[in-house]
Amino acid sequence: MARDLFDLTGKVVLATGANSGLGLGFLRGCAKKGADVVVWGRRADKNAEAVAALKALGARRAHAEAVDVADEAQVDAAMAATLKAMGRVDCVFANAGIVSRAPHFADMTSEMYHGLLNVSLHGAFYTLRAACRHMRDRAQAGDPGGSLVICGSLSIFYGLAGMEHYAAAKGALAAMMKGLAVEMGPYKVRANMLAVGFIVTGLMDDHPDTEGVVRESAAITPLGRVGELSDMEGPAVYLASDASAWHSGDILVLDGGRTVNG
Repeated sequence: MARDLFDLTGKVVLATGANSGLGLGFLRGCAKKGADVVVWGRRADKNAEAVAALKALGARRAHAEAVDVADEAQVDAAMAATLKAMGRVDCVFANAGIVSRAPHFADMTSEMYHGLLNVSLHGAFYTLRAACRHMRDRAQAGDPGGSLVICGSLSIFYGLAGMEHYAAAKGALAAMMKGLAVEMGPYKVRANMLAVGFIVTGLMDDHPDTEGVVRESAAITPLGRVGELSDMEGPAVYLASDASAWHSGDILVLDGGRTVNG
């Protein structure tokens, strides 16, 4: 029987910020296609819940590490522990990040600016660096290949008032992704970014403006709705699988057509 083009059996897929939201959405898709999955998140209790859910979806093995990606030492320790537990990592989704908004750029504090960059930019750097070290070493030992995926945002295309620090982090990561595609290519490791539009997550359930924001976003989206976490599963599987073996250095936009709607 021919192998499923998107079969992830035997591949280990790691995502940061993965005990909820987009990170968990990425791993849900991979688990359904048989991947072994690794959850990195700050809360051990939420990590355990995510592991149980992913196993129920089909993951053969699921592992978790409690880690704050803004802490360089924690990231390196978590990667070492992950490799000890799982043996290898084939795909990494650098997803962990935070969001904050200033009333005006002129009023943005240094604390807000650096606080976001520490997680969303520097945390991704620490994660990707640890992944590259492992994938390079593995390739040099005769086992090349891998996929690096960065969670981006439409803010790299549009201006967002009061969120220039957030857009700066995502824009910097888009540039970093391109460099990684070039530098890691000889090791058969590809690098891409998922630029995700408006997605409804559990974090928005109790926000008073959620209903109005969802309605407005759906109205300007050609597909007529906002995104859901399930919309993340297919693209994640594609980028983790051998189906994307010749796809690198790209920004894949997942926004229901929003960016082409003027």
